[in-house]
Amino acid sequence: MGLATDRPLVIVDVDEVLGLFMLGFGAWIAERGYELRFERFALFQNIYRPGAVENVDLAEGRQLFDDFFASGCGELEPAPGAVEALRRLRARAEILILSNAPASAEQLRGDWLKKHGLPEALILSSGPKGPITAALTAQTRGKTAFVDDLIPNLDSVAAHSPATATFQHVADLRLRPLAPRSERHPRIDDWAELGEAIEAAIS
Repeated sequence: MGLATDRPLVIVDVDEVLGLFMLGFGAWIAERGYELRFERFALFQNIYRPGAVENVDLAEGRQLFDDFFASGCGELEPAPGAVEALRRLRARAEILILSNAPASAEQLRGDWLKKHGLPEALILSSGPKGPITAALTAQTRGKTAFVDDLIPNLDSVAAHSPATATFQHVADLRLRPLAPRSERHPRIDDWAELGEAIEAAIS
């Protein structure tokens, strides 16, 4: 992807790490007659029709998710401090964006990165991120770090690429109290502090 293999590599997720996904998705579905409630650290189980007691079923939630990535994911607000932190990190490391998003999001997501001055090396994937991270980190001679909001992805990376430093970041203030933690992965929700921790890990 044109990244230097003799420099450290930092792999970063987008939704709830670089971008305020729940804020953007919530506004998008509200325009379509739904509401997002923050009852658990989940997505589809938090989507309701106004006044409903039960959340929408999986198929309906999945369709909203796919439609958002096809048409609305380019309108996310960057997570506070993320742009500035990555700008500083780029002086020390190569940055690769690894996002679990549908293929239909590729153009919008790439344009979003460019619009906000974020690194444009982007891979869209699905499933646990450990195997693809291991393949990517194997191509560099520098130290490596990985940032995600989801513990399963962090655990997957730790299992497949154990030399990679892993960090958890949850951007949305409403999600932070609900998000599971793990002692295996430092949880740093402030991007200024997180950037410093990443820089220390790859030095």
